Amino acid sequence: MAKAPTDADLNALDITDAEASEINAIAHPLVADPAPDADDSLVRIDATADGVVFITINRPEKKNAFDAATIGALHEAFESLHGADHVRVVFVRGAGGTFSAGADLGWMRDAAGWSESDNRDDAMNLARMLKALHDIPALTVALVEGAAMGGGAGLVAACDRAVAVAGTRFAFSEVKLGLIPATIAPYVIEAVGARRARALFATGELFTADQALGFGLVDQVVASAGDLDGVVQGLADAMKACAPGAVGDAKRLVHDVAGQEIDHGLLAETARRIARARVSEEGQEGVRAFLDKRKPRWAE
Repeated sequence: MAKAPTDADLNALDITDAEASEINAIAHPLVADPAPDADDSLVRIDATADGVVFITINRPEKKNAFDAATIGALHEAFESLHGADHVRVVFVRGAGGTFSAGADLGWMRDAAGWSESDNRDDAMNLARMLKALHDIPALTVALVEGAAMGGGAGLVAACDRAVAVAGTRFAFSEVKLGLIPATIAPYVIEAVGARRARALFATGELFTADQALGFGLVDQVVASAGDLDGVVQGLADAMKACAPGAVGDAKRLVHDVAGQEIDHGLLAETARRIARARVSEEGQEGVRAFLDKRKPRWAE
Protein backbone atom coordinates (compact mmCIF):
# COMPACT_ATOMS: atom_id res chain seq x y z
CA MET A 1 0.00 0.00 0.00
CA ALA A 2 1.31 3.45 -0.90
CA LYS A 3 2.42 5.61 1.99
CA ALA A 4 0.28 8.66 2.68
CA PRO A 5 2.15 11.96 2.21
CA THR A 6 3.50 13.55 5.38
CA ASP A 7 3.12 17.20 6.29
CA ALA A 8 6.69 17.72 5.09
CA ASP A 9 5.79 16.24 1.71
CA LEU A 10 2.81 18.53 1.41
CA ASN A 11 4.98 21.58 2.02
CA ALA A 12 7.35 20.67 -0.81
CA LEU A 13 6.55 23.70 -2.94
CA ASP A 14 9.33 25.94 -1.56
CA ILE A 15 6.82 28.12 0.25
CA THR A 16 6.25 28.52 3.95
CA ASP A 17 4.46 25.93 6.06
CA ALA A 18 1.67 28.42 6.74
CA GLU A 19 1.16 29.09 3.03
CA ALA A 20 1.16 25.41 2.18
CA SER A 21 -1.35 24.67 4.90
CA GLU A 22 -3.53 27.59 3.82
CA ILE A 23 -3.79 26.84 0.11
CA ASN A 24 -3.55 23.03 0.09
CA ALA A 25 -1.09 23.38 -2.78
CA ILE A 26 -1.04 19.69 -3.68
CA ALA A 27 -0.46 19.37 -7.40
CA HIS A 28 -1.39 15.92 -8.67
CA PRO A 29 -3.47 14.19 -11.34
CA LEU A 30 -5.68 12.08 -9.05
CA VAL A 31 -9.27 12.69 -8.06
CA ALA A 32 -11.99 10.48 -6.67
CA ASP A 33 -15.04 9.29 -8.62
CA PRO A 34 -17.66 12.04 -8.76
CA ALA A 35 -20.99 11.39 -7.13
CA PRO A 36 -23.82 10.63 -9.57
CA ASP A 37 -25.45 13.91 -8.60
CA ALA A 38 -22.64 16.45 -8.53
CA ASP A 39 -23.11 19.26 -6.01
CA ASP A 40 -23.80 22.37 -8.09
CA SER A 41 -23.25 24.60 -5.05
CA LEU A 42 -19.54 23.87 -5.48
CA VAL A 43 -19.58 25.43 -8.94
CA ARG A 44 -21.60 28.55 -9.71
CA ILE A 45 -22.82 29.29 -13.22
CA ASP A 46 -23.87 32.86 -13.98
CA ALA A 47 -24.87 34.16 -17.40
CA THR A 48 -25.91 37.42 -18.99
CA ALA A 49 -28.48 37.96 -21.73
CA ASP A 50 -25.59 38.80 -24.08
CA GLY A 51 -24.15 35.28 -23.85
CA VAL A 52 -21.39 35.90 -21.31
CA VAL A 53 -21.01 32.97 -18.90
CA PHE A 54 -19.04 32.83 -15.65
CA ILE A 55 -18.13 29.45 -14.15
CA THR A 56 -16.83 29.89 -10.61
CA ILE A 57 -15.21 27.19 -8.49
CA ASN A 58 -16.93 27.85 -5.18
CA ARG A 59 -14.81 26.34 -2.38
CA PRO A 60 -13.11 29.47 -1.06
CA GLU A 61 -12.58 27.92 2.37
CA LYS A 62 -10.40 25.28 0.65
CA LYS A 63 -8.83 27.72 -1.79
CA ASN A 64 -10.93 26.04 -4.49
CA ALA A 65 -9.03 22.78 -4.28
CA PHE A 66 -10.52 19.94 -6.31
CA ASP A 67 -12.42 17.12 -4.66
CA ALA A 68 -14.74 14.49 -6.14
CA ALA A 69 -17.88 16.59 -6.07
CA THR A 70 -16.12 19.66 -7.45
CA ILE A 71 -14.71 17.67 -10.37
CA GLY A 72 -18.18 16.31 -11.10
CA ALA A 73 -19.81 19.73 -10.90
CA LEU A 74 -17.20 21.28 -13.20
CA HIS A 75 -17.65 18.47 -15.70
CA GLU A 76 -21.41 18.97 -15.75
CA ALA A 77 -21.03 22.74 -16.08
CA PHE A 78 -18.64 22.47 -19.02
CA GLU A 79 -20.74 19.80 -20.75
CA SER A 80 -23.85 21.97 -20.44
CA LEU A 81 -22.19 24.62 -22.62
CA HIS A 82 -21.44 22.33 -25.57
CA GLY A 83 -24.83 22.90 -27.17
CA ALA A 84 -25.42 26.45 -25.98
CA ASP A 85 -25.39 28.31 -29.30
CA HIS A 86 -26.10 31.69 -27.67
CA VAL A 87 -22.94 31.64 -25.53
CA ARG A 88 -20.18 33.96 -26.78
CA VAL A 89 -17.50 33.71 -24.10
CA VAL A 90 -16.98 31.62 -20.95
CA PHE A 91 -14.92 32.92 -18.04
CA VAL A 92 -13.54 30.39 -15.53
CA ARG A 93 -12.52 31.69 -12.12
CA GLY A 94 -12.20 30.81 -8.45
CA ALA A 95 -14.12 32.34 -5.56
CA GLY A 96 -12.42 34.17 -2.74
CA GLY A 97 -9.24 35.41 -4.43
CA THR A 98 -7.63 32.08 -5.38
CA PHE A 99 -8.11 30.31 -8.70
CA SER A 100 -7.40 26.77 -7.48
CA ALA A 101 -4.90 25.23 -5.08
CA GLY A 102 -4.95 21.91 -6.95
CA ALA A 103 -6.09 18.76 -5.20
CA ASP A 104 -7.90 18.69 -1.89
CA LEU A 105 -5.72 17.33 0.90
CA GLY A 106 -8.32 14.81 2.03
CA TRP A 107 -8.72 13.31 -1.45
CA MET A 108 -4.96 13.13 -1.79
CA ARG A 109 -4.64 11.13 1.40
CA ASP A 110 -7.43 8.78 0.30
CA ALA A 111 -5.83 8.24 -3.12
CA ALA A 112 -2.60 7.08 -1.49
CA GLY A 113 -4.44 3.94 -0.35
CA TRP A 114 -6.26 3.11 -3.57
CA SER A 115 -5.31 0.36 -5.99
CA GLU A 116 -3.78 1.17 -9.38
CA SER A 117 -7.06 0.25 -11.03
CA ASP A 118 -9.02 2.56 -8.73
CA ASN A 119 -6.56 5.36 -9.39
CA ARG A 120 -6.80 4.84 -13.15
CA ASP A 121 -10.58 5.04 -13.09
CA ASP A 122 -10.40 8.02 -10.78
CA ALA A 123 -7.91 9.97 -12.91
CA MET A 124 -10.20 9.57 -15.91
CA ASN A 125 -12.75 11.79 -14.19
CA LEU A 126 -10.32 14.71 -14.15
CA ALA A 127 -9.27 13.92 -17.71
CA ARG A 128 -12.88 13.98 -18.90
CA MET A 129 -13.55 17.25 -17.09
CA LEU A 130 -10.55 18.94 -18.72
CA LYS A 131 -11.58 17.62 -22.14
CA ALA A 132 -15.11 18.97 -21.61
CA LEU A 133 -13.62 22.41 -20.92
CA HIS A 134 -11.29 22.18 -23.91
CA ASP A 135 -14.18 21.27 -26.23
CA ILE A 136 -16.54 24.14 -25.35
CA PRO A 137 -17.32 25.82 -28.70
CA ALA A 138 -17.28 29.36 -27.29
CA LEU A 139 -14.07 31.17 -26.37
CA THR A 140 -12.93 30.14 -22.87
CA VAL A 141 -10.90 32.46 -20.65
CA ALA A 142 -9.31 31.70 -17.27
CA LEU A 143 -9.28 34.61 -14.82
CA VAL A 144 -6.45 33.68 -12.48
CA GLU A 145 -5.54 35.21 -9.14
CA GLY A 146 -3.85 34.04 -5.96
CA ALA A 147 -2.59 30.60 -6.94
CA ALA A 148 -3.05 28.01 -9.66
CA MET A 149 -1.36 24.81 -8.60
CA GLY A 150 -1.20 21.42 -10.31
CA GLY A 151 -4.63 20.59 -11.65
CA GLY A 152 -5.60 24.23 -11.18
CA ALA A 153 -2.82 25.29 -13.53
CA GLY A 154 -3.95 22.52 -15.87
CA LEU A 155 -7.40 24.09 -15.91
CA VAL A 156 -5.76 27.36 -16.97
CA ALA A 157 -3.94 25.58 -19.81
CA ALA A 158 -7.15 23.94 -21.05
CA CYS A 159 -8.75 27.35 -21.64
CA ASP A 160 -8.29 29.24 -24.91
CA ARG A 161 -6.94 32.31 -23.12
CA ALA A 162 -5.80 33.19 -19.62
CA VAL A 163 -5.41 36.45 -17.76
CA ALA A 164 -3.52 36.50 -14.46
CA VAL A 165 -3.30 39.06 -11.70
CA ALA A 166 0.23 40.14 -10.80
CA GLY A 167 1.47 38.14 -7.82
CA THR A 168 -0.34 34.95 -8.79
CA ARG A 169 1.77 31.82 -8.23
CA PHE A 170 1.84 28.70 -10.38
CA ALA A 171 3.44 25.27 -10.01
CA PHE A 172 3.39 21.77 -11.45
CA SER A 173 4.92 20.19 -8.35
CA GLU A 174 3.76 16.58 -8.79
CA VAL A 175 7.31 15.24 -8.88
CA LYS A 176 7.91 16.54 -5.34
CA LEU A 177 5.27 14.04 -4.22
CA GLY A 178 6.55 11.22 -6.42
CA LEU A 179 3.78 11.80 -8.99
CA ILE A 180 3.49 13.13 -12.53
CA PRO A 181 1.15 15.75 -14.09
CA ALA A 182 -0.36 13.19 -16.43
CA THR A 183 -3.95 14.22 -17.14
CA ILE A 184 -3.13 17.91 -17.51
CA ALA A 185 -0.08 17.26 -19.70
CA PRO A 186 -1.77 17.53 -23.15
CA TYR A 187 -3.07 21.01 -22.38
CA VAL A 188 0.08 22.30 -20.70
CA ILE A 189 2.29 21.04 -23.52
CA GLU A 190 -0.02 22.65 -26.08
CA ALA A 191 0.19 25.94 -24.16
CA VAL A 192 3.91 26.18 -23.35
CA GLY A 193 5.61 23.70 -25.69
CA ALA A 194 7.34 20.40 -24.97
CA ARG A 195 10.72 21.77 -23.88
CA ARG A 196 9.31 24.25 -21.38
CA ALA A 197 6.86 21.65 -20.07
CA ARG A 198 9.72 19.22 -19.44
CA ALA A 199 11.52 21.82 -17.34
CA LEU A 200 8.43 22.85 -15.37
CA PHE A 201 7.32 19.25 -14.79
CA ALA A 202 10.80 17.98 -13.86
CA THR A 203 11.62 20.73 -11.36
CA GLY A 204 8.19 21.33 -9.84
CA GLU A 205 9.28 24.92 -9.25
CA LEU A 206 7.03 27.81 -8.39
CA PHE A 207 6.76 30.53 -11.01
CA THR A 208 5.15 33.94 -11.18
CA ALA A 209 2.45 35.43 -13.36
CA ASP A 210 5.07 37.29 -15.39
CA GLN A 211 6.97 34.06 -15.94
CA ALA A 212 3.73 32.31 -16.91
CA LEU A 213 3.22 35.06 -19.49
CA GLY A 214 6.67 34.42 -20.92
CA PHE A 215 6.05 30.67 -21.00
CA GLY A 216 2.73 31.08 -22.83
CA LEU A 217 0.57 29.69 -20.04
CA VAL A 218 -1.17 33.05 -19.68
CA ASP A 219 -1.76 35.74 -22.30
CA GLN A 220 -2.00 38.86 -20.16
CA VAL A 221 -1.02 40.03 -16.68
CA VAL A 222 -3.01 42.80 -14.97
CA ALA A 223 -1.96 44.82 -11.95
CA SER A 224 -4.87 43.99 -9.67
CA ALA A 225 -7.99 41.86 -9.41
CA GLY A 226 -10.06 44.97 -10.05
CA ASP A 227 -8.54 45.20 -13.53
CA LEU A 228 -10.17 41.90 -14.48
CA ASP A 229 -13.51 43.69 -14.87
CA GLY A 230 -12.10 45.67 -17.77
CA VAL A 231 -10.71 42.51 -19.35
CA VAL A 232 -14.09 40.80 -19.08
CA GLN A 233 -15.92 43.75 -20.63
CA GLY A 234 -13.42 44.08 -23.45
CA LEU A 235 -13.58 40.41 -24.40
CA ALA A 236 -17.37 40.32 -24.08
CA ASP A 237 -17.62 43.26 -26.47
CA ALA A 238 -15.10 41.77 -28.88
CA MET A 239 -16.82 38.37 -29.03
CA LYS A 240 -20.18 39.96 -29.76
CA ALA A 241 -18.82 40.81 -33.23
CA CYS A 242 -17.91 37.16 -33.92
CA ALA A 243 -20.37 34.61 -35.31
CA PRO A 244 -20.88 31.95 -32.60
CA GLY A 245 -20.89 28.99 -35.00
CA ALA A 246 -17.80 30.23 -36.80
CA VAL A 247 -15.97 30.59 -33.47
CA GLY A 248 -16.62 26.95 -32.63
CA ASP A 249 -15.64 25.83 -36.14
CA ALA A 250 -12.45 27.91 -35.98
CA LYS A 251 -11.47 26.29 -32.68
CA ARG A 252 -12.08 22.81 -34.10
CA LEU A 253 -10.04 23.75 -37.18
CA VAL A 254 -6.98 24.49 -35.04
CA HIS A 255 -7.41 21.22 -33.14
CA ASP A 256 -7.73 19.19 -36.34
CA VAL A 257 -4.96 20.90 -38.32
CA ALA A 258 -2.26 21.34 -35.65
CA GLY A 259 0.65 18.99 -36.19
CA GLN A 260 -0.68 17.60 -39.47
CA GLU A 261 1.50 17.21 -42.53
CA ILE A 262 0.71 19.83 -45.17
CA ASP A 263 -0.19 17.40 -47.91
CA HIS A 264 -2.97 17.08 -50.50
CA GLY A 265 -5.34 15.59 -47.94
CA LEU A 266 -4.96 18.57 -45.61
CA LEU A 267 -5.31 21.04 -48.49
CA ALA A 268 -8.53 19.34 -49.59
CA GLU A 269 -9.93 19.27 -46.06
CA THR A 270 -9.26 22.96 -45.42
CA ALA A 271 -10.77 23.86 -48.80
CA ARG A 272 -13.85 21.80 -47.93
CA ARG A 273 -14.25 23.61 -44.64
CA ILE A 274 -14.04 27.14 -46.02
CA ALA A 275 -16.43 26.21 -48.85
CA ARG A 276 -18.93 24.93 -46.30
CA ALA A 277 -18.50 28.11 -44.23
CA ARG A 278 -19.13 30.31 -47.27
CA VAL A 279 -22.51 28.73 -47.98
CA SER A 280 -23.54 28.47 -44.31
CA GLU A 281 -26.21 30.73 -42.84
CA GLU A 282 -23.62 32.64 -40.83
CA GLY A 283 -21.27 32.92 -43.79
CA GLN A 284 -23.99 34.27 -46.06
CA GLU A 285 -25.23 36.74 -43.42
CA GLY A 286 -21.72 37.93 -42.57
CA VAL A 287 -20.69 38.64 -46.14
CA ARG A 288 -24.01 40.31 -47.00
CA ALA A 289 -23.79 42.50 -43.89
CA PHE A 290 -20.25 43.53 -44.81
CA LEU A 291 -21.28 44.43 -48.38
CA ASP A 292 -24.38 46.27 -47.12
CA LYS A 293 -22.25 48.14 -44.55
CA ARG A 294 -24.39 46.99 -41.64
CA LYS A 295 -23.89 44.81 -38.59
CA PRO A 296 -24.60 41.08 -38.96
CA ARG A 297 -27.54 39.80 -36.95
CA TRP A 298 -25.38 38.23 -34.24
CA ALA A 299 -23.71 41.60 -33.52
CA GLU A 300 -26.90 43.64 -33.12
